[in-house]
Amino acid sequence: MRYQGPIPKHAIDRFNTCVLSLRSSPRWGPAVRKRLTIVTYTGRRSHRTFSTPVAFRRTGDTVTIGVRLPEAKKWWRNFLADGGPISLELDGVDRTGHAVAHRDPAGRVRVVVRLDG
Repeated sequence: MRYQGPIPKHAIDRFNTCVLSLRSSPRWGPAVRKRLTIVTYTGRRSHRTFSTPVAFRRTGDTVTIGVRLPEAKKWWRNFLADGGPISLELDGVDRTGHAVAHRDPAGRVRVVVRLDG
């Protein structure tokens, strides 16, 4: 899928609200939480705190987040170069770690998080 331009903020907010509702649902929540988490981070320029739902894969103390349509999103740019601190909700517990964003030659972006002990 090729990025065609800005996605309206109200559409993103509505989607995120639906995802958060599914995560907290007694029926669907356990299945959804296995693949979707909430990341919380501080903006590198604004110094404001942001939270957003993302899909993830976890292997031990490493969490990988694939960023779909990276040109339409800005959050991952906070983790370019040396990266920065991030927190994620995993198994009902907030975990902290260090995230670094990587862009491959094809333009795909992934954010790799090394969880703190």
